[in-house]
Amino acid sequence: ERRRVMIAADAVRGSAVAVLGVLSLSGNLELWHVVVLAGLYGVGNAFFGPAFDAIVPELVPKAELTKANAIDQFVRPAAWRLAGPAAGGFLIALWGPGGAFLTDAATFGVSIVALLLIRPRPRTVEAAGSMFADVREGFRFVRSKVWLWGTLVAAAFAYLVFIGPQEVLLPFLVKNELGGSPADLGFILAMGGIGSITAALIVGHRGAPRRYITFMYLAWTGSTLAVAGYGLANFAWQAMVACLVFNALETAGTIVWVTTKQRLVPSHLLGRVSSLDWFVSIGLLPLSFALTGPVAAAIGAQQTLVAAGVIGAVVTFSFLFLPGMRAVEVEHPMDRADGPVEDPPVSAATVAGSPS
Repeated sequence: ERRRVMIAADAVRGSAVAVLGVLSLSGNLELWHVVVLAGLYGVGNAFFGPAFDAIVPELVPKAELTKANAIDQFVRPAAWRLAGPAAGGFLIALWGPGGAFLTDAATFGVSIVALLLIRPRPRTVEAAGSMFADVREGFRFVRSKVWLWGTLVAAAFAYLVFIGPQEVLLPFLVKNELGGSPADLGFILAMGGIGSITAALIVGHRGAPRRYITFMYLAWTGSTLAVAGYGLANFAWQAMVACLVFNALETAGTIVWVTTKQRLVPSHLLGRVSSLDWFVSIGLLPLSFALTGPVAAAIGAQQTLVAAGVIGAVVTFSFLFLPGMRAVEVEHPMDRADGPVEDPPVSAATVAGSPS
Protein backbone atom coordinates (compact mmCIF):
# COMPACT_ATOMS: atom_id res chain seq x y z
CA GLU A 1 0.00 0.00 0.00
CA ARG A 2 1.53 3.21 -1.23
CA ARG A 3 1.35 5.40 1.84
CA ARG A 4 2.88 2.67 4.01
CA VAL A 5 5.65 2.15 1.46
CA MET A 6 6.48 5.87 1.63
CA ILE A 7 6.49 5.82 5.44
CA ALA A 8 8.83 2.83 5.50
CA ALA A 9 11.09 4.45 2.90
CA ASP A 10 11.26 7.65 4.97
CA ALA A 11 12.16 5.61 8.05
CA VAL A 12 15.01 3.93 6.15
CA ARG A 13 16.33 7.19 4.70
CA GLY A 14 16.03 9.06 7.97
CA SER A 15 17.81 6.29 9.85
CA ALA A 16 20.68 6.26 7.35
CA VAL A 17 21.18 10.01 7.68
CA ALA A 18 20.89 9.84 11.49
CA VAL A 19 23.61 7.16 11.71
CA LEU A 20 25.78 9.33 9.44
CA GLY A 21 25.30 12.24 11.84
CA VAL A 22 26.07 10.19 14.94
CA LEU A 23 29.25 8.76 13.39
CA SER A 24 30.33 12.25 12.34
CA LEU A 25 29.77 13.74 15.79
CA SER A 26 31.59 10.86 17.48
CA GLY A 27 34.61 11.22 15.20
CA ASN A 28 34.29 7.63 13.97
CA LEU A 29 33.06 8.32 10.42
CA GLU A 30 35.01 6.52 7.71
CA LEU A 31 34.62 6.41 3.95
CA TRP A 32 33.14 2.91 3.92
CA HIS A 33 30.45 4.11 6.35
CA VAL A 34 29.45 6.79 3.86
CA VAL A 35 29.35 4.28 0.99
CA VAL A 36 27.14 1.82 2.88
CA LEU A 37 24.80 4.48 4.25
CA ALA A 38 24.50 6.14 0.85
CA GLY A 39 23.51 2.76 -0.58
CA LEU A 40 20.90 2.30 2.15
CA TYR A 41 19.58 5.79 1.48
CA GLY A 42 19.34 4.91 -2.22
CA VAL A 43 17.22 1.87 -1.39
CA GLY A 44 14.78 4.16 0.42
CA ASN A 45 14.70 6.49 -2.57
CA ALA A 46 13.99 3.58 -4.91
CA PHE A 47 10.81 2.74 -2.97
CA PHE A 48 9.68 6.27 -2.16
CA GLY A 49 9.82 7.72 -5.69
CA PRO A 50 7.53 5.26 -7.50
CA ALA A 51 5.10 5.18 -4.58
CA PHE A 52 4.95 8.98 -4.62
CA ASP A 53 4.20 9.02 -8.37
CA ALA A 54 1.47 6.41 -7.93
CA ILE A 55 -0.27 7.98 -4.94
CA VAL A 56 -0.86 11.41 -6.51
CA PRO A 57 -3.83 10.35 -8.70
CA GLU A 58 -5.47 8.84 -5.60
CA LEU A 59 -5.31 12.17 -3.76
CA VAL A 60 -5.85 14.77 -6.50
CA PRO A 61 -8.96 15.33 -8.67
CA LYS A 62 -8.48 14.06 -12.20
CA ALA A 63 -8.61 17.49 -13.81
CA GLU A 64 -5.93 18.86 -11.46
CA LEU A 65 -3.10 16.41 -12.13
CA THR A 66 -1.02 18.82 -14.21
CA LYS A 67 -1.32 21.51 -11.54
CA ALA A 68 -0.45 19.04 -8.79
CA ASN A 69 2.67 17.89 -10.62
CA ALA A 70 3.59 21.50 -11.31
CA ILE A 71 3.38 22.23 -7.57
CA ASP A 72 5.64 19.24 -6.92
CA GLN A 73 8.17 20.53 -9.44
CA PHE A 74 7.90 24.00 -7.89
CA VAL A 75 8.58 22.81 -4.34
CA ARG A 76 11.49 20.50 -5.18
CA PRO A 77 13.86 23.07 -6.71
CA ALA A 78 12.78 25.73 -4.21
CA ALA A 79 13.83 23.42 -1.38
CA TRP A 80 16.69 21.61 -3.09
CA ARG A 81 18.51 24.37 -4.94
CA LEU A 82 17.51 27.55 -3.08
CA ALA A 83 16.44 27.04 0.55
CA GLY A 84 18.28 23.75 1.08
CA PRO A 85 21.84 24.88 0.35
CA ALA A 86 21.36 28.04 2.42
CA ALA A 87 19.96 26.06 5.36
CA GLY A 88 22.72 23.46 5.02
CA GLY A 89 25.45 26.08 5.13
CA PHE A 90 23.88 27.71 8.18
CA LEU A 91 23.51 24.40 10.05
CA ILE A 92 27.08 23.32 9.28
CA ALA A 93 28.38 26.67 10.50
CA LEU A 94 26.26 26.37 13.65
CA TRP A 95 26.60 22.69 14.61
CA GLY A 96 29.06 21.17 12.17
CA PRO A 97 28.38 18.42 9.61
CA GLY A 98 27.19 15.93 12.25
CA GLY A 99 24.58 18.32 13.62
CA ALA A 100 23.45 19.17 10.10
CA PHE A 101 22.96 15.48 9.29
CA LEU A 102 20.94 14.91 12.46
CA THR A 103 18.74 17.91 11.63
CA ASP A 104 18.26 16.45 8.16
CA ALA A 105 17.26 13.12 9.71
CA ALA A 106 14.60 14.88 11.77
CA THR A 107 12.99 16.23 8.58
CA PHE A 108 12.11 12.66 7.59
CA GLY A 109 10.12 12.47 10.80
CA VAL A 110 8.18 15.52 9.64
CA SER A 111 7.52 13.75 6.33
CA ILE A 112 6.27 10.65 8.15
CA VAL A 113 3.88 12.75 10.23
CA ALA A 114 2.55 14.36 7.05
CA LEU A 115 1.98 10.93 5.51
CA LEU A 116 0.19 9.73 8.63
CA LEU A 117 -2.16 12.71 8.33
CA ILE A 118 -3.37 11.62 4.90
CA ARG A 119 -7.01 10.68 5.38
CA PRO A 120 -7.81 7.00 4.73
CA ARG A 121 -10.39 6.33 2.07
CA PRO A 122 -11.87 3.21 0.45
CA ARG A 123 -9.59 1.66 -2.12
CA THR A 124 -9.98 -1.29 -4.46
CA VAL A 125 -7.06 -3.68 -4.17
CA GLU A 126 -6.03 -6.65 -6.24
CA ALA A 127 -5.92 -10.20 -5.06
CA ALA A 128 -2.49 -11.04 -3.68
CA GLY A 129 0.02 -12.29 -6.23
CA SER A 130 3.71 -13.06 -6.33
CA MET A 131 6.23 -10.24 -6.65
CA PHE A 132 7.58 -11.69 -9.89
CA ALA A 133 4.09 -11.94 -11.38
CA ASP A 134 3.49 -8.29 -10.50
CA VAL A 135 6.77 -7.28 -12.14
CA ARG A 136 5.96 -9.26 -15.28
CA GLU A 137 2.54 -7.63 -15.53
CA GLY A 138 4.08 -4.18 -15.28
CA PHE A 139 6.72 -5.08 -17.86
CA ARG A 140 4.11 -6.40 -20.29
CA PHE A 141 2.15 -3.17 -20.02
CA VAL A 142 5.23 -1.03 -20.66
CA ARG A 143 6.27 -3.17 -23.61
CA SER A 144 2.81 -2.78 -25.18
CA LYS A 145 2.98 1.04 -25.25
CA VAL A 146 5.43 2.70 -27.62
CA TRP A 147 5.20 6.03 -25.81
CA LEU A 148 6.22 4.27 -22.58
CA TRP A 149 9.05 1.94 -23.55
CA GLY A 150 10.36 4.37 -26.14
CA THR A 151 10.64 7.18 -23.62
CA LEU A 152 12.32 4.95 -21.05
CA VAL A 153 14.93 3.81 -23.57
CA ALA A 154 15.41 7.37 -24.84
CA ALA A 155 16.02 8.59 -21.30
CA ALA A 156 18.48 5.77 -20.58
CA PHE A 157 20.69 6.62 -23.56
CA ALA A 158 20.36 10.40 -23.22
CA TYR A 159 21.29 10.23 -19.52
CA LEU A 160 24.23 7.99 -20.41
CA VAL A 161 25.54 10.71 -22.69
CA PHE A 162 25.01 13.91 -20.70
CA ILE A 163 24.34 13.32 -16.98
CA GLY A 164 27.86 12.21 -16.10
CA PRO A 165 29.57 15.14 -17.87
CA GLN A 166 27.14 17.63 -16.38
CA GLU A 167 27.45 16.40 -12.80
CA VAL A 168 31.17 15.65 -12.80
CA LEU A 169 32.57 18.42 -14.98
CA LEU A 170 30.52 21.49 -14.04
CA PRO A 171 32.37 22.11 -10.72
CA PHE A 172 35.69 21.39 -12.48
CA LEU A 173 34.77 23.80 -15.28
CA VAL A 174 33.81 26.62 -12.91
CA LYS A 175 37.02 26.31 -10.91
CA ASN A 176 39.62 25.54 -13.58
CA GLU A 177 38.29 26.96 -16.84
CA LEU A 178 36.21 29.94 -15.71
CA GLY A 179 38.34 30.83 -12.69
CA GLY A 180 35.23 30.90 -10.53
CA SER A 181 34.67 30.40 -6.80
CA PRO A 182 32.34 28.14 -4.81
CA ALA A 183 29.96 31.11 -4.67
CA ASP A 184 29.89 31.21 -8.48
CA LEU A 185 28.98 27.52 -8.60
CA GLY A 186 26.28 28.18 -6.02
CA PHE A 187 24.80 30.97 -8.13
CA ILE A 188 24.88 28.78 -11.23
CA LEU A 189 22.93 26.02 -9.45
CA ALA A 190 20.56 28.57 -7.93
CA MET A 191 19.73 29.87 -11.39
CA GLY A 192 18.79 26.30 -12.28
CA GLY A 193 16.36 26.32 -9.37
CA ILE A 194 14.85 29.58 -10.59
CA GLY A 195 14.46 28.07 -14.06
CA SER A 196 12.64 25.03 -12.63
CA ILE A 197 10.34 27.15 -10.49
CA THR A 198 9.49 29.43 -13.41
CA ALA A 199 8.69 26.50 -15.68
CA ALA A 200 6.52 24.88 -13.00
CA LEU A 201 4.53 28.10 -12.58
CA ILE A 202 3.98 28.47 -16.31
CA VAL A 203 2.99 24.85 -16.97
CA GLY A 204 0.82 24.78 -13.86
CA HIS A 205 -1.01 27.90 -15.01
CA ARG A 206 -1.37 27.03 -18.70
CA GLY A 207 -1.76 23.27 -18.37
CA ALA A 208 -0.23 20.59 -20.55
CA PRO A 209 -0.42 21.14 -24.33
CA ARG A 210 -2.56 19.02 -26.61
CA ARG A 211 0.51 17.58 -28.34
CA TYR A 212 1.99 16.54 -25.04
CA ILE A 213 4.39 13.87 -26.31
CA THR A 214 5.76 16.25 -28.93
CA PHE A 215 6.07 19.03 -26.35
CA MET A 216 7.82 16.71 -23.92
CA TYR A 217 10.44 15.59 -26.43
CA LEU A 218 11.05 19.10 -27.74
CA ALA A 219 11.51 20.37 -24.17
CA TRP A 220 13.91 17.57 -23.29
CA THR A 221 15.83 18.02 -26.55
CA GLY A 222 16.27 21.71 -25.76
CA SER A 223 17.29 21.03 -22.17
CA THR A 224 19.90 18.48 -23.23
CA LEU A 225 21.29 20.84 -25.85
CA ALA A 226 21.68 23.46 -23.10
CA VAL A 227 24.36 21.22 -21.54
CA ALA A 228 26.57 22.25 -24.45
CA GLY A 229 26.22 25.80 -23.17
CA TYR A 230 28.40 24.90 -20.18
CA GLY A 231 31.22 23.91 -22.49
CA LEU A 232 30.83 27.07 -24.59
CA ALA A 233 30.74 29.41 -21.60
CA ASN A 234 33.62 31.82 -21.07
CA PHE A 235 32.13 33.55 -18.03
CA ALA A 236 30.16 32.35 -15.01
CA TRP A 237 27.05 34.30 -16.03
CA GLN A 238 26.90 32.34 -19.29
CA ALA A 239 26.94 29.08 -17.34
CA MET A 240 24.11 30.52 -15.21
CA VAL A 241 22.02 31.07 -18.34
CA ALA A 242 22.74 27.52 -19.54
CA CYS A 243 21.73 26.10 -16.14
CA LEU A 244 18.52 28.16 -16.09
CA VAL A 245 17.53 26.98 -19.59
CA PHE A 246 18.42 23.36 -18.86
CA ASN A 247 16.38 23.16 -15.68
CA ALA A 248 13.42 25.13 -17.03
CA LEU A 249 12.99 22.87 -20.06
CA GLU A 250 13.77 19.69 -18.11
CA THR A 251 11.11 20.58 -15.53
CA ALA A 252 8.49 21.45 -18.16
CA GLY A 253 8.99 18.09 -19.86
CA THR A 254 8.99 16.21 -16.56
CA ILE A 255 5.65 17.70 -15.44
CA VAL A 256 4.04 16.60 -18.70
CA TRP A 257 5.67 13.15 -18.50
CA VAL A 258 4.49 12.42 -14.95
CA THR A 259 1.00 13.69 -15.77
CA THR A 260 0.87 11.49 -18.86
CA LYS A 261 1.79 8.38 -16.85
CA GLN A 262 -0.82 9.20 -14.22
CA ARG A 263 -3.51 9.68 -16.87
CA LEU A 264 -2.81 6.72 -19.12
CA VAL A 265 -1.47 3.98 -16.83
CA PRO A 266 -4.11 2.03 -14.83
CA SER A 267 -3.77 2.95 -11.18
CA HIS A 268 -3.04 -0.61 -10.05
CA LEU A 269 -0.03 -0.68 -12.41
CA LEU A 270 1.22 2.85 -11.84
CA GLY A 271 3.66 1.98 -9.05
CA ARG A 272 5.18 -0.84 -11.09
CA VAL A 273 5.45 1.31 -14.21
CA SER A 274 7.08 4.12 -12.24
CA SER A 275 9.54 1.62 -10.77
CA LEU A 276 10.46 0.46 -14.27
CA ASP A 277 10.76 4.09 -15.30
CA TRP A 278 13.30 4.73 -12.56
CA PHE A 279 15.13 1.45 -13.18
CA VAL A 280 15.51 1.81 -16.96
CA SER A 281 16.02 5.58 -17.11
CA ILE A 282 18.89 5.70 -14.63
CA GLY A 283 20.25 2.22 -15.29
CA LEU A 284 23.24 3.48 -17.29
CA LEU A 285 24.17 6.36 -14.96
CA PRO A 286 27.04 4.51 -13.26
CA LEU A 287 28.58 3.97 -16.70
CA SER A 288 28.04 7.65 -17.54
CA PHE A 289 29.92 8.75 -14.42
CA ALA A 290 32.70 6.21 -15.01
CA LEU A 291 33.27 7.27 -18.63
CA THR A 292 33.25 11.02 -18.01
CA GLY A 293 36.75 11.21 -16.53
CA PRO A 294 38.56 9.27 -19.27
CA VAL A 295 36.69 11.08 -22.05
CA ALA A 296 37.41 14.49 -20.53
CA ALA A 297 41.07 13.55 -20.10
CA ALA A 298 41.22 12.60 -23.78
CA ILE A 299 39.41 15.54 -25.41
CA GLY A 300 39.06 18.18 -22.66
CA ALA A 301 36.30 19.09 -20.22
CA GLN A 302 34.70 21.81 -22.34
CA GLN A 303 34.71 19.66 -25.47
CA THR A 304 33.17 16.78 -23.51
CA LEU A 305 30.30 19.00 -22.33
CA VAL A 306 29.65 20.31 -25.84
CA ALA A 307 29.67 16.80 -27.30
CA ALA A 308 27.43 15.50 -24.50
CA GLY A 309 24.85 18.23 -25.10
CA VAL A 310 24.76 17.83 -28.87
CA ILE A 311 24.80 14.03 -28.96
CA GLY A 312 22.28 13.77 -26.11
CA ALA A 313 19.94 16.18 -27.89
CA VAL A 314 20.16 14.21 -31.15
CA VAL A 315 19.45 10.93 -29.31
CA THR A 316 16.46 12.41 -27.50
CA PHE A 317 14.95 14.04 -30.58
CA SER A 318 15.33 10.90 -32.71
CA PHE A 319 13.05 8.88 -30.41
CA LEU A 320 10.17 11.26 -31.14
CA PHE A 321 10.00 9.64 -34.58
CA LEU A 322 9.58 6.05 -33.44
CA PRO A 323 6.59 4.55 -35.27
CA GLY A 324 3.53 5.04 -33.07
CA MET A 325 5.23 7.33 -30.55
CA ARG A 326 2.85 10.25 -31.15
CA ALA A 327 -0.30 8.21 -31.84
CA VAL A 328 -1.27 8.46 -28.16
CA GLU A 329 -1.75 12.22 -28.57
CA VAL A 330 -4.68 11.50 -30.90
CA GLU A 331 -6.03 8.53 -28.96
CA HIS A 332 -5.93 10.30 -25.59
CA PRO A 333 -5.98 14.09 -26.04
CA MET A 334 -4.75 15.99 -23.01
CA ASP A 335 -7.60 18.49 -22.96
CA ARG A 336 -10.03 15.78 -21.81
CA ALA A 337 -10.36 16.00 -18.04
CA ASP A 338 -10.44 12.25 -17.77
CA GLY A 339 -7.46 11.77 -15.49
CA PRO A 340 -6.04 8.28 -15.12
CA VAL A 341 -7.72 5.41 -16.89
CA GLU A 342 -9.90 3.15 -14.85
CA ASP A 343 -8.56 -0.16 -13.62
CA PRO A 344 -9.94 -3.18 -15.43
CA PRO A 345 -12.10 -5.47 -13.30
CA VAL A 346 -9.96 -7.59 -11.02
CA SER A 347 -10.57 -10.19 -8.42
CA ALA A 348 -10.48 -7.78 -5.54
CA ALA A 349 -12.04 -6.70 -2.32
CA THR A 350 -13.02 -3.16 -1.55
CA VAL A 351 -11.25 -2.46 1.71
CA ALA A 352 -13.08 0.29 3.58
CA GLY A 353 -10.74 2.56 5.45
CA SER A 354 -7.60 1.42 3.63
CA PRO A 355 -5.08 4.28 3.68
CA SER A 356 -4.47 6.04 0.38
